[in-house]
Amino acid sequence: MSTGAAGRTSAVRGFLRRVGGWFRHPFRSWTLRRKLVAAVAALIAVLGVAIGIVSVVLLNDYLIGRVDAQLELASQRGLQLAVTGYVHGQPVGADTIVTYTGQPGGTLAALLDGQHVTSSYYQPTGSEGGAHRAVADADFVTKMTSLPQDGTPTSVNLGGNLGEYRVASEDLPDGQHLIMGLPLAEAHATTEHLAITMLFATIAASAFAAGIGLLIVRLSLRPLDRVAGAATTVSTLPLDRGEVALRVRVADEDTDPRTEVGRVGNAFNAMLGHVASALTAREASERKVRQFISDASHELRTPLASIRGYSELTRRSGEVIPPDVQHSIGRIESEAKRMTTMVEDLLLLARLDEGRELDREPVDLSMLLINLLSDAHAAGPDHSWRIDLPGEPVEVIGDQTRLHQVFANLLTNARVHTPAGTTVTLGMRPVDDYAEVTVVDDGPGVPTELQPVLFERFARGDSSRSRETGSTGLGLAIVKAVVDAQGGSIAVESEPGRTAFIVRLPLVPVRG
Repeated sequence: MSTGAAGRTSAVRGFLRRVGGWFRHPFRSWTLRRKLVAAVAALIAVLGVAIGIVSVVLLNDYLIGRVDAQLELASQRGLQLAVTGYVHGQPVGADTIVTYTGQPGGTLAALLDGQHVTSSYYQPTGSEGGAHRAVADADFVTKMTSLPQDGTPTSVNLGGNLGEYRVASEDLPDGQHLIMGLPLAEAHATTEHLAITMLFATIAASAFAAGIGLLIVRLSLRPLDRVAGAATTVSTLPLDRGEVALRVRVADEDTDPRTEVGRVGNAFNAMLGHVASALTAREASERKVRQFISDASHELRTPLASIRGYSELTRRSGEVIPPDVQHSIGRIESEAKRMTTMVEDLLLLARLDEGRELDREPVDLSMLLINLLSDAHAAGPDHSWRIDLPGEPVEVIGDQTRLHQVFANLLTNARVHTPAGTTVTLGMRPVDDYAEVTVVDDGPGVPTELQPVLFERFARGDSSRSRETGSTGLGLAIVKAVVDAQGGSIAVESEPGRTAFIVRLPLVPVRG
């Protein structure tokens, strides 16, 4: 699979995971403000729909009840007329029953004899012209003959231009059945109009409630926004080092314990007070440790210098010294030198921890790196040393002595922690407003579990990198402390066969 196809496949899978996560938890990414407004609007919508349904059902029952009352009256009149059998000497038919009793438009009457419609009549409405015979097909007969014969009103859809009717069937003495019916079109139209009205009213009420709810929620959550702002301010403070004056607090107006947001603000202020106390205690403890290290380093300088001096004096005294004593004196002198280096490193770290400013002067970084690589080549002839610099000199802002120490430590680290024959490349190039210096070797690499703590004090990678000389574990800690104090940054990238330390230092500003 090509790189482009793999990228597209990965993107599609990521999209599907996001969509699947949304369907599993559709409201997880919503803000509290949006959830509250949506809940209010949804509640109004549900209540509106419920009220609308109840109103439509009740109105429909009421209108059908009125139709039933009218139908009962029409059936009684028609039944009385049908029982007499004659009107003005003429046989009574469905049309006579409707017209003679003065039934309203849309009234339907039919006389059934067994399975046959003997007479049917439809009273036209005011907008209709002339009378219409009712449908007397098999479906009509089936529906009519299946009606209860006790006059109970029943809803029947007659189809065609008649639609749904409320009909009732009564038995006649001659064995026929008198069926009277009134249309439900007007009742249905009224309930449909109410349903549409309630629907639009519910939509309008939900939209209005959402707008008003959004305004109310926004005003109500402003104190919470201010609490979040205070938390954001605290999150940007450098709490991990140095003396921290944690003066950020939530305003008194947002700490009213009678409100939910006020209780949050009050608890946040209490937490900040606790954190401030802890930071103060931590700073006091660190100050004591730094002072102790500084004092101890100063005090150790004198006896260490004396030890080295007396060792050297003894070795140069001219007296015949047994070989084992001479070896012991040499070891004392070498260990005294190593301990002096450790003391100087601890003293430097203590000074940097105190925030003491280093010199900030233009430094010719190109010449500094050339000299350092020459020294490294002399100290490690069994390694292959390379340098890659731009053609033009590059100047950075910093302390030349400390920068010399930084890159000397990195080159020494590459030499003593890699086997003979390793190629070490010292490179440098300008990147934006920084000079990027890289120290790259093709040695065994730094273990993955060690990389996150590589720049901490006394961190060592002995398990995978060879050691020809002792190490205090302070070299890379000093490198990071000095680079940070110079306004730069340092990072490491390592895998078997390639380890790269990348240092970025601010360039000398170009004068316009």
